[in-house]
Amino acid sequence: MSETINTFEAAQAGRPTGPLVQGYEVIIGFETHAQLSTASKIFSRASTAFGAEPNTQACAVDLALPGTLPVMNKGAVERAIRLGLALGSTIAPRSIFARKNYFYPDLPKGYQISQYEIPVVQGGTVSFYLGDEQKTVRLVRAHLEEDAGKSLHEDFIGQSGIDLNRAGTPLLEIVTEPDIRSSAEAVAYARELHKIVTWIGICDGNMQEGSFRCDANVSVRKPGDKLGTRREIKNLNSFKFMQQAIDYEVRWQIGEIEDGRAVQQATVLFDPDTGETRAMRTKEDAADYRYFPDPDLPPLVIAAEWVEQVRGAMPELPRAMAQRFVADYGLPAYDAAQLTQSKAMAAYFEEAARASGQAKLASNWIMGELSRRLNAGETGIDAAPVTAAQLGRLIGRITDNTISNNAARQVFEALWNGEGSEVDAVIEAKGLRQMNDDGALDAILDAVIAANPDNVAQFKAGKDKAFNALVGQAMKASKGKANPGQVNALLRKKLEG
Repeated sequence: MSETINTFEAAQAGRPTGPLVQGYEVIIGFETHAQLSTASKIFSRASTAFGAEPNTQACAVDLALPGTLPVMNKGAVERAIRLGLALGSTIAPRSIFARKNYFYPDLPKGYQISQYEIPVVQGGTVSFYLGDEQKTVRLVRAHLEEDAGKSLHEDFIGQSGIDLNRAGTPLLEIVTEPDIRSSAEAVAYARELHKIVTWIGICDGNMQEGSFRCDANVSVRKPGDKLGTRREIKNLNSFKFMQQAIDYEVRWQIGEIEDGRAVQQATVLFDPDTGETRAMRTKEDAADYRYFPDPDLPPLVIAAEWVEQVRGAMPELPRAMAQRFVADYGLPAYDAAQLTQSKAMAAYFEEAARASGQAKLASNWIMGELSRRLNAGETGIDAAPVTAAQLGRLIGRITDNTISNNAARQVFEALWNGEGSEVDAVIEAKGLRQMNDDGALDAILDAVIAANPDNVAQFKAGKDKAFNALVGQAMKASKGKANPGQVNALLRKKLEG
């Protein structure tokens, strides 16, 4: 229930352009509401637990009934400090709460307590990868505020129901500069921010329950023109729908401009069923909300000692952990960024790397075979059937030439399907141990050379494909158990000798 601060023109100085859509540049700013992980509301002791019966978790303070006074939740402030520290922001030593005045049925007191002129968190950046390209989005601010209740329409024919359980739920609204240039970049930013707020424990990140909701301010312009009129897509609670909504909105705005119509500033909703956005209301500006300091709340004063105390209790942050992975394990920056998408994945990698002594191979397996299976089954890494210790032992058997890469994939498949729990036992049961006996391999290669005189002649005539054919025959004769490196070296020696 806020709006991006109108600094769009000033913020664009020197910013790169993105991919053009039908000759237009896309400009996107983001507002994200992260529900803070406190047990009680921001100004009252009412519970924030999800799923309670309607109107059972809204107290007199949340509704601002006469005689009640809000009291700031210290835990909410601490979580705001954590975010500021994680994003390199400035923590305001003194910030102010304001009343943002408007009426909706699910906000019966007629105003929302928020921060306007002086937010608690100021500036900062969020960096992430889009493919293998690193991007950085600047933040304007993150401010504390309360949520409103919820209007329910579907179950009440011709009427609306009001559930005030969410009224007073603590939110941190995180506002970016208009630095985002495509729907793909918007989703990558949102995923990174989601990772950060869950990593530092300030938000559970449950998008389906409304704990992490995004609003995208979208406009288009011809390169070099002044910024276009933006429309705000509200309450995007799915990364998939986020990209669809932005792509539709961009096409719609370009269509309006190309047809000679002006885009009107508005708040819109995305309908997943139709894949379209539709206007909800004319977009308000700050003046429409008649902000004024809340007379019931004193300024929020945060001592430097408190900030340092919170800093001391912070976990290792994803960015710092990724840098450590590069320094300690010799990983490429891209690998390190992917492996720190969650604490669970980072821990899995470190255990597999330590168990195998092969950090890059561990990274390749986690980002490849493991992630492919997790994504296909929509499973988290915590529930992966193959443990990090098992993967480490499997990689060890590749590096000591016990099994080939192809055999390793068969072992991984067996472990994943529960056909065994010990790597060595699966290797023996399936007969996958690699043939490393030069004498046995010698005999196989002699037989292959004798049986394929045409390929031998072609190789000696300079045709490398003939050599590959002979290698294939040797691997087939060994039932895949021969060491490919040995096969190549010994076969070439025989043919060239």
